Amino acid sequence: MTTHQLPRRDFVHLADIQSRPSLYTLWERRRHRQAHWLVECLAEFMGVFFYVYAGVGATVPFLLGSVAGAPALGSIFTIGVAYALGIALALIVCSSTSGGHFNPAVTIAFTLFKKFPPAKALRYIVAQVLGAYIACLLIYVQNKNVIGEIELVLEAKGTLDAVLFTPSGPAGIFALYVAPGTKLRYVFLNEFVCDFLIGIVIWSCLDPTNFSVSPVAAPWVIGFTYAIIVWGYSPAGVATNAARDVGSRLMALTIWGLKAGGGPYAAIAALTNIPATLAAAVFYELVFTDSSRVITPSHVDFIAGHHAHAEHSENAHGLPKMTSFTNSSDEGKAQVHTVEKV
Repeated sequence: MTTHQLPRRDFVHLADIQSRPSLYTLWERRRHRQAHWLVECLAEFMGVFFYVYAGVGATVPFLLGSVAGAPALGSIFTIGVAYALGIALALIVCSSTSGGHFNPAVTIAFTLFKKFPPAKALRYIVAQVLGAYIACLLIYVQNKNVIGEIELVLEAKGTLDAVLFTPSGPAGIFALYVAPGTKLRYVFLNEFVCDFLIGIVIWSCLDPTNFSVSPVAAPWVIGFTYAIIVWGYSPAGVATNAARDVGSRLMALTIWGLKAGGGPYAAIAALTNIPATLAAAVFYELVFTDSSRVITPSHVDFIAGHHAHAEHSENAHGLPKMTSFTNSSDEGKAQVHTVEKV
């Protein structure tokens, strides 16, 4: 149980100004009582789907342009922007429902450091991987003709078998590979450093005492941090997210069989993100976190709004009491206790 001191204030809820059809109201009541876990998992699924659909989708014209000799069709820059916008949209659309993890490493970090329920974490990770898998599968179906043309061009050149499972091949649109002969120790170093820096940025955006990043700005800061990594370090091989890597590799295995496995690099791409993110979380807590700092006004509103949502849900849908407010007359504050739903 976590205790917060928040100012008492009035909030206007959607239900106060807008009536929803009875079917939606009935589902909302059932969702809060029995299916909250399903909705949260769907939000994690959709969040990963958003940014994989954007980023991997932008890779298709890039590869087509490379094969056809028409670089104007795409570039590393457009791929980076696509990932940035996809991540920002994922956080904007889905994070209010699930918390916006969208990455197994973030979920594991929350489980270890923020008392996130392990059973819920497992559900989140499955949903995240599935989101990446379905996004890649859908991109493949939507672009099947284009990918077929790429394969025909490469086959005509006599290079299809050599490049199919490389960053320059059709399978490389989805699953991540490194060029033959690449020294994996350098790839591991590149992956770890990039993931560590992304983790630092994520943790800074989660820091309620950080006046430089409001909750409104956080999706864009995180999104364009990923873009910077794509622009500068993707040629050396970088995955940044276990869900994106595992989901896309499972999709490649579905289409092209076991040859799409990726060899030893697959383990680096899938797993390095996890210890790097955990290391970033510990580093941020040890170096940058200071309990004496004040919470920013925007974060106070953000946190208070979430508590007001929980309290309203309890009252409106007859849920077990999970949030309590106790007035503190001497300081004019309210004490809020919350328990994470499992």
